Amino acid sequence: MFTKILIANRGEIACRVIATARKMGIKTVAVYSDADKDARHVMMADEAVHIGPAASRESYLVADKIIAACKQTGAQAVHPGYGFLSENAEFSKRVEEEGIIFIGPKHYSVGAMGDKIESKKLAGAAGVNCIPGVNDAIDTPERAVEIAKGIGYPVMIKASAGGGGKGLRVAFNDKEAFEGFTSCKNEARNSFGDDRVFIEKFVEEPRHIEIQLIGDSHGNVIYLNERECSIQRRHQKVIEEAPSPFISDATRKAMGEQAVALAKAVKYQSAGTVEFVVGKDQSFYFLEMNTRLQVEHPVTECITGLDLVELMIRVAAGEKLPLTQAEVKRNGWAIECRINAEDPFRNFLPSTGRLVRFAPPEQTMFQANTTDWFGVRVDTGVQDGGEIPMFYDSMIAKLIVHGADRNDAIAKMREALNGFVIRGISSNIPFQAALLAHPRFVSGDFNTGFIAEQYGKGFAAEDVPHEDPSFLVALAAFVRRKSRERAATLSGQLPGYGVRVGQDYVVVTLAQGGNNAYTPVHVDEFVGETGSARVRVGAASYEIRSNSRINDVAITGTVNGQLFTAQVERGTPKNPLALRLQHNGTRIDTLVVSPRMAELHALMPHKAPPDMSRYVLSPMPGLLVDVAVVPGQKVQAGERVAVIEAMKMENVLFAAADGVVGKVLAAKGESLTVDQPIVEFV
Repeated sequence: MFTKILIANRGEIACRVIATARKMGIKTVAVYSDADKDARHVMMADEAVHIGPAASRESYLVADKIIAACKQTGAQAVHPGYGFLSENAEFSKRVEEEGIIFIGPKHYSVGAMGDKIESKKLAGAAGVNCIPGVNDAIDTPERAVEIAKGIGYPVMIKASAGGGGKGLRVAFNDKEAFEGFTSCKNEARNSFGDDRVFIEKFVEEPRHIEIQLIGDSHGNVIYLNERECSIQRRHQKVIEEAPSPFISDATRKAMGEQAVALAKAVKYQSAGTVEFVVGKDQSFYFLEMNTRLQVEHPVTECITGLDLVELMIRVAAGEKLPLTQAEVKRNGWAIECRINAEDPFRNFLPSTGRLVRFAPPEQTMFQANTTDWFGVRVDTGVQDGGEIPMFYDSMIAKLIVHGADRNDAIAKMREALNGFVIRGISSNIPFQAALLAHPRFVSGDFNTGFIAEQYGKGFAAEDVPHEDPSFLVALAAFVRRKSRERAATLSGQLPGYGVRVGQDYVVVTLAQGGNNAYTPVHVDEFVGETGSARVRVGAASYEIRSNSRINDVAITGTVNGQLFTAQVERGTPKNPLALRLQHNGTRIDTLVVSPRMAELHALMPHKAPPDMSRYVLSPMPGLLVDVAVVPGQKVQAGERVAVIEAMKMENVLFAAADGVVGKVLAAKGESLTVDQPIVEFV
């Protein structure tokens, strides 16, 4: 067995590998860029080596620097994680030639299956059903349009070396095929150093289901059940679960056996995933093979009780698989939510900056040998006070739950999301909460188009209606009452001017445009019982008990005997006196005041924000990679104005209306802040 391994990656996957290596008694080496010098994975590892500037193409994607770090530290093996160099056949070959073990498949398997074009040819030769398409690399956007028309729209334009949703577009017409081809090539070049692109038929209303494999160097390959990955936004997975609520045992067996046959055809060793697109009738077609560990591997670990990272390390060290296909378990139900640094209320644009608060829910499991222990797990690469840079992927954590069945897992996940505290940046937690509560998700009636269908016009606060809005009002009053009670006990108050607790309040729910709601409430404390109160909101009554401290962001307790977890933040950017409450994805800003103060507040005029309609503003922090207009140019609505790159994705800004460019206010190559003006129209 190895005594020291190097993790050629960053973030949560680097931390994940370090955790298993530590459990196995193996020392670890982290590598880091300028942007990651204070990152969590650097602090967790036994050693750390600096490998270059923040941009991944100058650090994490430079094979020479990774190999040099191995030699410098004496690392015997390299775990590539996912992304970066994990599916680069040339890198794995070079590592092997240098006498270093690659903790992953052999380079010939990576080359055969990691290349999306060649893998389809091999799959076809192995008798695996493949989606109709053109598997040869396409050189020009004009040729892409020609091929797309021949196949018939819609088509999927994909980077051959792509993965994780990067370098992938769906086109429904010639214009989208032309523009999608160009964007795919650019993203593929920047993310993978390989800009080859191919086109295939897009199967409408598909489900994305994948088979997890593990193989050893002794010719053994088994499949570890399936994962349902159909909840996707822009081809990026959002929620994954195992098992799938859709396929039958017969389909599971057929998909697994085909995946194993394909893996054996290329002498596959290590962990890998064969992805299928599955139709309504449970017919399935080979999509691609990921020759690496997947982001969503924890849900498989939960239901099988296996540590996939440990298995990868043991296989790389030459050990045989410790179990047969017949011994693979399927116990309970697991769900994973990807927690991304993005703002769902601003069209999911990246959100970067400092994590003022980062407090995940309490973990009741980690991994490995916990098949009879259902609970919560968090995999993350960030920590309190850390920086979320704009150079890398937006995912900052994975929240995983393991339940007795699917309904139990959904309930556990909703409660865990309630207790996940993130401040300083925006996250997609409200969106995840909305998905988990959606009737179609709960029933298992969805496909890969679910998010586009249900949230085609974007995501708004109204998309997360609370099942009991009065509870949030009652909770605000409860928190304010507890605060007043504490203030009343402080010494040094002048006689006759001390803090009065009171029982009658008005909860002002603040709204944009000044359309605030004013709700009278009455609060009674239970005699002799601290941390409790009965709150009346109209005809409803809420008996709330909580031992959480006043300054806790996440508070837990019971309401009318039912457990709850909610978040309360004192002070908002617009109002330091406000209380911001979050529960089940719903967020409200409130003021809890006396009835007289509420009357006066209602008389205050609303101050309208300045009119910025003449400007094109940066919707996110990022790098301005292109400005497509010049002063004096006439621009039509929908015309490209600028391109911003953030978190490895290109974001194109279009003109909202016809106009003439007055000034260009930001230069190409400039780092932008949120709402920074780029172009002014006259």
